[in-house]
Formats: sequence, C-alpha cells, structure tokens
Amino acid sequence: MNNLLIVGLGGFLGSILRYAVYVWFDKPLLAQFPWATFTVNVMGSFLLGIFYALAIKFDWFTEHWRLLLIIGFCGSFTTFSTFALEGVNFLKADQIFTTLIYITASVIASFFAVYVGYRLVGV
Repeated sequence: MNNLLIVGLGGFLGSILRYAVYVWFDKPLLAQFPWATFTVNVMGSFLLGIFYALAIKFDWFTEHWRLLLIIGFCGSFTTFSTFALEGVNFLKADQIFTTLIYITASVIASFFAVYVGYRLVGV
C-alpha cells in the first residue's frame, strides 16, 4: 500500500507539472505544432535519464525514490498516448510532412535527452 501512495504522489506531481506546461503554451502556437507534448516528452526523458543514473550511482536513491520519480513522476509527466493521438490527427488532416517531422523529432530528441541526462550524472 505504501508503494502505491508513493507512485500516486509522483503521478500527482507529474500530471500537475504537465498541465502547467500545456497552460504555458499559447493556443495559436499549439494549433500549429504540439509543442507542449513535445516539450514534456523531451523534458521527461531528460529527467528519466538523470533519475535512472542516480539510481545506479548512489545508494541513497532507494526503491521509494525510484517509485516516486521514475514510475510516478516521469510516468505521468510524459505522454505517449497524446503524442500518438496528435500524430494521428496530423495524418487525418493530410499533414504528412508535419507528421513525419513530429514523430522523428520526438523520438530522436527523447532518446537523446535520456542519454544526456544519464551521462550528466556521470555514470
């Protein structure tokens, strides 16, 4: 039960921050490209890389920290389902080039962000 509460707290914090990022972006800007989703996925990937490296490198990063930050926070802050839906919506609007750019940039930037976060910790 304790682990569920820890994951829930991380999820609560991650989802609030994700919503704050969406609010921060202007509606006209979001109509052109899903910058909010792109931003949370890349930022979340970067943080995940940091948290994962901390878990490997330091004993103080216990299972509770992993549950709170990696599973709860990063799991709710990032959003693969919204990314997929926005890609489908681009396809439905016959915006093939935008779809390809969005998918490619999101995947490459997120992988790179995990790597940079991981290496930043020095693992």
